Amino acid sequence: MITISTASNAIGRARVSRLISISGGILVAIAVIAIVVPWLSPNNYLDTDFDNILAAPGLAGAHLFGTDDLGRDLFVRTMMGIQVTLLVALVASFVSLVIGVLYGAIAGYVGGRVDAVMMRIVDTLYALPFIFIVILLMVVFERNFLLIFVAIGAINWLDMARIVRGQTLSLKEKEYVEAARLTGVSTPRIILRHIVPNLIGIVIVYVTLTIPQAILVESFLSFLGLGIQEPQTSLGALVDAGVNQKENAAWMLLIPGGLLALILMCFNFLGDGLRDLFDARQSP
Repeated sequence: MITISTASNAIGRARVSRLISISGGILVAIAVIAIVVPWLSPNNYLDTDFDNILAAPGLAGAHLFGTDDLGRDLFVRTMMGIQVTLLVALVASFVSLVIGVLYGAIAGYVGGRVDAVMMRIVDTLYALPFIFIVILLMVVFERNFLLIFVAIGAINWLDMARIVRGQTLSLKEKEYVEAARLTGVSTPRIILRHIVPNLIGIVIVYVTLTIPQAILVESFLSFLGLGIQEPQTSLGALVDAGVNQKENAAWMLLIPGGLLALILMCFNFLGDGLRDLFDARQSP
């Protein structure tokens, strides 16, 4: 017999699955288009067309999204900007993933004074302004494409470390971990073979939620002029350029800004959907 609770759970899971599918599908489509278009387009993101400076968007014209104040094709530049923004977000999230998972797993499993000291370090770093640290790194080590990845990822791992530590505290009491400990398996091996693999679910969920944060940080840095520099571009840099031309060419702001908002929403919906799905599988 199907109860109201069972039907409600089934409807909820179907909604979550649909949310994951739609959000993931949009993100994949955007990524594929952003990768393919620059190769197929007759326009290069660096080429200038002085006869069409600040040309308005048009389906029938040579420039689908119009041009910027230097006559460069905004469609191709937007696709390149999406590439750079997603690359920065993914690499920065990977850096924060590696640091956060290892740090949190070690603190949670070893426990005692080691755990206390490691988490006080996390608390201290939490007290410092996040954006200030990233900007400081950018100023001290100069603006570098690779450094943007490292700077964002090296600061973005704190939440990951806390979440992983909390999960590790419960996992280390499991029977299979106790059995491994009693048979003389070393601590590093237990962490890598028994703790970390069982954190994959929650880690994947959290990564999808940290990617939007990394995108926002990169966009904010680019908006301040501390991120991606010419001739490279990103969605944040395009939004910055659009703000300066919002009265003469509103499309320079609306198009990259709209795509940035769409990407952020899709990642947030994807993360929320995966979290709900993970919680549903964990519940009895």
